[in-house]
Amino acid sequence: MILASLRVAAALAALAIGAGTAAIAQTTTPVTPMTPVKGMRAASKLIKVSMCDPKRYVAEPAYVGFSPGYYPFAPYYWTDPYGFRYRQFPPTPASATLSIDYVNVTTNVMKTIDFGLIARGQLVAEVRDVGTFSPNAEIKHQFGLSPNVFPLRTALAQCVPLHIIYADGTTWTNPRLPKMRREIYGD
Repeated sequence: MILASLRVAAALAALAIGAGTAAIAQTTTPVTPMTPVKGMRAASKLIKVSMCDPKRYVAEPAYVGFSPGYYPFAPYYWTDPYGFRYRQFPPTPASATLSIDYVNVTTNVMKTIDFGLIARGQLVAEVRDVGTFSPNAEIKHQFGLSPNVFPLRTALAQCVPLHIIYADGTTWTNPRLPKMRREIYGD
């Protein structure tokens, strides 16, 4: 009886240690919900995203040090890397938002960056940041999102660069664009 109890205790201890190791591995290994890992590696050599946080309702700014991302005075549309006309929503108080903290890790100045919000392995929203993004400068911007993005049904949201325009006029498009949902193109 005592031997059986010791075996059960040893098995439980091994299970707990294994679960702890798995939890450590999960927190230190970046989780990539999309299949195109090669495109992610290419994107991570250009921009390092340290925070990607979509929220359904948030007062501005959501976090200390964040400022509103670029938004002109009129409804903002652009043609995205998929060739569709995409509408970005303005960041307004109590609206859906996407907060992104990122750094340009190249040696070139960037002027425009299109980010894709990935959830469940699919593109669920896009935002465009416009400005002067110098090498190694930390950028903390908050963007408006369509309320139709929610619920995400996952805690593994990821912000991925889709398209970049550099100050010298050259461009980069993610070679492995994530799978998109056509619904994101409706108002």
